Amino acid sequence: AICGHGCKYGECTGPNKCKCFPGFTGKTCNQDLNECGLKPRPCEHRCVNTHGSYKCYCLNGYMLMPDGTCASSRTCAMANCQYGCEEVKEEVRCLCPSAGLQLGPNGRTCIDIDECSTGRAVCSFNRRCINTFGSYYCKCQLGYELKYASGHYDCVDVNECVTNTHRCNLHAECLNTDGSFKCRCKQGYRGSGFDCA
Repeated sequence: AICGHGCKYGECTGPNKCKCFPGFTGKTCNQDLNECGLKPRPCEHRCVNTHGSYKCYCLNGYMLMPDGTCASSRTCAMANCQYGCEEVKEEVRCLCPSAGLQLGPNGRTCIDIDECSTGRAVCSFNRRCINTFGSYYCKCQLGYELKYASGHYDCVDVNECVTNTHRCNLHAECLNTDGSFKCRCKQGYRGSGFDCA
């Protein structure tokens, strides 16, 4: 089977038909499925959507059980945690619903970890890191766009001269470069390429 546009997070099962991996949706399986919006809801109390998955957490005073349900807990109620808690060997510990969050100085609320500035994020050379609350994602560098070519998605240079997104002077020619462009005044004109006289 051949899928002309590819299946980003899935497999090709028929001519241009994709079977998405769990947690993904769309014609080419390129969109994250928001499990928190599904009916029936996957979590008893609160739900946080993540890339390709989701995480459950409980209201204050409840403890998250392995099956995603929330059990009432007197000790958790006393701990006053923002996102529920767990009890380990008689000790109460507040939880954060994502690895991209850490317990704040008060030990009860969760604060974001900026993976982009701490160096935790792993993005390929032609992508830049964008921090989000509790996570991050990799976006194509400026001057590049995400395209499906030769069997996979990649960041490909945008030819500003062809797409007409350059700001060259009327009397200048546009020269495409990797990730950008240059302007050069035509013969008989002088200037920066953005201004030609």
